[in-house]
Amino acid sequence: MAKNPVLTTRVLLICAAVGVATGLVSAGAGYISVPVSAALPVLYGLVLGSHVLPGIVAQSLLRVPGVALITHVLAALVSSAFAPAWVLRYLGTALLIGGIQEGITALGRYRHWGLGRFLISAVIVGVILGVPIAFAVDLDRFELWARILYLAMFIIGPVIWTIIGARIGIALRRAGVVTRA
Repeated sequence: MAKNPVLTTRVLLICAAVGVATGLVSAGAGYISVPVSAALPVLYGLVLGSHVLPGIVAQSLLRVPGVALITHVLAALVSSAFAPAWVLRYLGTALLIGGIQEGITALGRYRHWGLGRFLISAVIVGVILGVPIAFAVDLDRFELWARILYLAMFIIGPVIWTIIGARIGIALRRAGVVTRA
């Protein structure tokens, strides 16, 4: 057995705490997404972008492999408790976004934890979510400016939420949430 396992009990407990907090945010985003889609559909990408939070907070705080995916799944389970009808959506989104965040970090061999790396994953998430949803909602029914704004929000939303999540993770790190034994 390794002397310093990466996924220690402490790391897993921090993932759980972050998962609960961000799962509550995701549950709230799930509930407001319906009225936003109906009343101001061009802002839907901004709401959906909040789903990047679990992995970004966990990665910027802990800086170890696997925490984005673990925290996303835990957040999805918390969100599902508040909206059981959306359990598959939450879990699918968790696996997709957590997998992207882990994949981008793995490409850097888990050595680069800067905001730039987080923003790359945010843009990729925005494109992967935005393109199929744009086809599903029939963008042709919107005027050109609304189509552009709709698609832009799928990039801007994850980027804004990524910046927020990274700042939260860094603030928690500075506050001493992660300390060496």
